[in-house]
Amino acid sequence: MAKPNYSFEKRQRELQKKQKKEEKLAQRRAGAASKAQAAAEGEGSNESEAPAAPQPADDSQA
Repeated sequence: MAKPNYSFEKRQRELQKKQKKEEKLAQRRAGAASKAQAAAEGEGSNESEAPAAPQPADDSQA
């Protein structure tokens, strides 16, 4: 019977953990980017939705 190679198994587990960690980080970055983009779009849409206040008429030039 062959002797188990614990070093190989350990390395494979470490690689899986690293890959999973990188995937989570990428998801967090994507989520943060989408939140920032939504916030920027939200700010821009507020300006377009809200009508500008009318300028007071200047009656002093009569």
